[in-house]
Amino acid sequence: MDDVLWKAAGKLRGSVDAAQYKDFVLGLVFLKYVSDSSGDGAFRVPAGAGWADLSPASGRIGERIDAAMSALMRANPSLDGVLPQIFARVDQRRLGELVGLIGQVRFEGRPARDVLGEVYEYFLERFARAEGKRGGEFYTPAGVVRLLVEVLEPFRGRVYDPCCGSGGMFVQAERFVLSHRGRLDDIAVHGQEANERTWRLARMNLAIHEISGDVRCADTFYEDAHPGLAADHVLANPPFNMSDWYRDTGDARWRYGVPPAGNANFAWIQHIVAKLGPAGRAGVVMANGSMSSRQSGEGEIRAALVEADLVSCVVALPDRLFRSTQIPACLWFLDRRKSTPGEVLFVDARDMGTLVDRTERVLTAADITRIAGAYRAWRGHDHADVPGFCHAAGLDEIRAHGHVLTPGRYVGAAEADRGDEPAADRVERLTKELLTHLEESARLDRAVRDELRRLDDRRLDDRRADG
Repeated sequence: MDDVLWKAAGKLRGSVDAAQYKDFVLGLVFLKYVSDSSGDGAFRVPAGAGWADLSPASGRIGERIDAAMSALMRANPSLDGVLPQIFARVDQRRLGELVGLIGQVRFEGRPARDVLGEVYEYFLERFARAEGKRGGEFYTPAGVVRLLVEVLEPFRGRVYDPCCGSGGMFVQAERFVLSHRGRLDDIAVHGQEANERTWRLARMNLAIHEISGDVRCADTFYEDAHPGLAADHVLANPPFNMSDWYRDTGDARWRYGVPPAGNANFAWIQHIVAKLGPAGRAGVVMANGSMSSRQSGEGEIRAALVEADLVSCVVALPDRLFRSTQIPACLWFLDRRKSTPGEVLFVDARDMGTLVDRTERVLTAADITRIAGAYRAWRGHDHADVPGFCHAAGLDEIRAHGHVLTPGRYVGAAEADRGDEPAADRVERLTKELLTHLEESARLDRAVRDELRRLDDRRLDDRRADG
């Protein structure tokens, strides 16, 4: 059914602005969910606003959908400002065909919440793939989200995401709780999202999964929507290397150093640290540069975070997990109350994952279990280093590496003899290693050039002052 709906959604593509395309389709999926689950009492559906009132054969269907969306928002304050009202201006024949197909979704004894929740997530993933780089603004690959959740184990408490996209982190946290025989109200979600369209997607996604929470539309750096929040768990995938961000050098969040104007990576990390409760833990997706960059004071900030004993684990991820970017990524895990003080677990997972096509790799359930298992063993004082995969390093060892947190520096080489390694695998591995070295060399080169420019500017200022 998913593939049928995706092909049907393509009928609208020619008559809808590409930027709004997913708003139409996901808005209809949400309307179908609300109508089918109205008996559960989750939402009030006024007369004339249900799916049954939208027969494609009766004409002017777009106007009736817009009216239904408006009526739903009036009847349900929690949906105020969330639902799209954009259906009257598209090709009505094609819209009618899509409505007819979505109306054919069969539940086969399963709750509407489960079926349409899966359909909604399926569409989110497909739109992210179709939109490429822009898709990364609202969607994090499911395997990466599951890995974060399996490591942090958010059984209960306050779960926070400062750049929540379409809400995938919250949905996976909910699934984790329910899979461990918890209750939905064991966690309370808080988050914000700067992009209004993406915020709407998140609110609809949470509503479909019956997750209530305080998720607001606001720029995290300009307007902290949750001042004073003490989160038990933070799950986040901030934009990589964001250069256009609101920066107040006097912000109290910059306790470990003022982040550079040209890169918000350490602004996100410090904001997240500021949101952690006394025993709070966080899992954050970051660009690889965050592990080793020394530009514009980033090295000093990273060192201060390590010396404050906030970093618990760093995981180097395999390439091609993110269709939206070619920038290599890693995971930072932070902990206010580490069970193993003065130590950081390093995991090199670059050789993990399975290619599903030439451009995309996914983390398998076995990969996730192995990485999360290594972290849990370390946290439970039952850790053993595995050469080439994981290593627990003390602060002295990290200091010796200049507070660079690249796992490859710590885990060493695998013990297994690589003499019988297939040629293709050897080429791929060596290529990865070469790219890593080239990336670090380029960063050092940029840092040297920046420093030389600063010295030249200083000499010029001195000459002007003397002259």
